[in-house]
Amino acid sequence: MIDGTKVKNLKVISDQRGRLMEILRVSEAGIEPQQVYLTTAYENITKDKDTFHMHKKQTDCFCCIKGKVKLVLVDTREDSKTEGEINEFEIGEDNPCLVTIPKKVLHAFKSLSGESFMINCINHEYNQNDPDEFRIKNEYYDWDKLCPLKLK
Repeated sequence: MIDGTKVKNLKVISDQRGRLMEILRVSEAGIEPQQVYLTTAYENITKDKDTFHMHKKQTDCFCCIKGKVKLVLVDTREDSKTEGEINEFEIGEDNPCLVTIPKKVLHAFKSLSGESFMINCINHEYNQNDPDEFRIKNEYYDWDKLCPLKLK
């Protein structure tokens, strides 16, 4: 597992009225969320296919609440004990998880079923005038074959 990454398996409680799933507790997440947003991807669409995404200040906490996604993390941090590692997660309705992605870890995801809905809880508000978003050319993952490439 990439250093600093956390995976929390989520419990769904069902009864005759519907379902309940607790996603995040600040006391467990290790971050204090400043913003929560929803993003979706249509089936077979990869968000950031040609480039991976990363933040220098922001920690992400992803949860797929509808559909299923392949979430890929790449550790290119030179000071990390897990530099060069690639983590793959299939998360969604069949495997409800909260994946915490540390700052400076590259990430992207592909929808594997229908339109997938991802909630992200982040510890920094998005600033349009000074966005903490960086795109890194994808030299790490083959999204068509859903498998890692060798790190250079």
